[in-house]
Amino acid sequence: MDTKDLQERLTIPEDRLRAINDVLFDPNTQVIHDFLKVVAKYGTPEEINTKAEQARKLENLISRLQEQGSPYLADLEWLIAARDRGDFITIADYRRGLLGDKAASMAFKDALAVTLEISAAQYFPWIIVEAKQAIAKREVMPGRFIRVRKMKESEADQGDMLAFAAAMQVMGASYVETLDTKGTDGSNIHLGGPATITGYFGGVGQPNEHALMWVDEFLYYFTTYGTKSVLNINSGTVLLGYLLYKLGIDIEFKISVFMGNDNPYATLWTMIGAKLFSRNDGSSPLIGFNLSNSVNNQTLEITAQFRKALGFEDVVRFEHHITEAYKSIVIQPYNRRDELVTLADHVANISAKHEGGEVEIEKGRDHPSDLLDYFRAKDEVCACNEMEDLLLNYLDKHDSINRTARALTEHGLSFVAAPNLHHHS
Repeated sequence: MDTKDLQERLTIPEDRLRAINDVLFDPNTQVIHDFLKVVAKYGTPEEINTKAEQARKLENLISRLQEQGSPYLADLEWLIAARDRGDFITIADYRRGLLGDKAASMAFKDALAVTLEISAAQYFPWIIVEAKQAIAKREVMPGRFIRVRKMKESEADQGDMLAFAAAMQVMGASYVETLDTKGTDGSNIHLGGPATITGYFGGVGQPNEHALMWVDEFLYYFTTYGTKSVLNINSGTVLLGYLLYKLGIDIEFKISVFMGNDNPYATLWTMIGAKLFSRNDGSSPLIGFNLSNSVNNQTLEITAQFRKALGFEDVVRFEHHITEAYKSIVIQPYNRRDELVTLADHVANISAKHEGGEVEIEKGRDHPSDLLDYFRAKDEVCACNEMEDLLLNYLDKHDSINRTARALTEHGLSFVAAPNLHHHS
């Protein structure tokens, strides 16, 4: 028997799809009933989207900062003015400064541009420090920002959440928030610190009723702040994200590295779900896919093949770790920049995620970047007088981003920096 005959056996009969629809449409299916009950708290999908659109409008975000008397408003206004003055380097000038006159004759692969991504941008003031450095040093700002700060803390911090959301619009950058309903929130009552770490291997994130709590929390921030895109770390909440979008609610999510997708079959399974629940226009709420740190270029190349076949090449971005936090996540040294350069000339829609600085810099820091810092409360960080250390860690990541931009440019490749700040000409 040849492989073609074997492949025919993999065809999914239509009656299997009908069986799935029967479960979804049955009014007695409790998982669907309970899910829709949470959604109904916020109104119809159309009402929910309207609330989010209003909450997200830049003028409304600024107005709320003014009403609060937020100390972050002045910095936001500075960012707007700096953008409008054209203080940030253009892409053309960046290329010319790096390559000289030959930049004008080079054909950069803009269709395969790599998005420059930084994680984690915990506090709004860091963005301003980063932007001022970028202007002074003629550097580029990221095109994508990831946040892992506790959202309730951010919400209560003098308008931090509002200012950050506004800054992203000013820069034209995309961003992701991390909901508080996650594996580190005590949702699994049997797990604690390092003494129970192996328990997390059996699943983290949203046990039992916490999956619906995740939906509730997502819709709260969506309708109150316009927060559109969040991190997703659990297969159950991935499905719930698909269902929210299928209902017509315009949310997005990215799958975290913590979900552990480390081979093409895991990614195929996730994208099959995305295809099943895609809208009629082919779109999906799965807009970012952070595979495991253990994947190699071949894994991404194979995944890219069926991503394109499923119609998701322009929809689902591969968010690939180029650098990682120096402590608490991977064995160092870890740096995938050379692999990215090899990959980026033929695989589209990649995001180069920088979650650490350069190893040679990190190991000389009194406080090198540590993934566990993401989960610390601001009050505790300030009490330890370590906020400046964490800011320096963040700026080290910014430095790594600019090294990646330089490497891509030197190889005739393109990148996406904050679009409203860094015009092409």
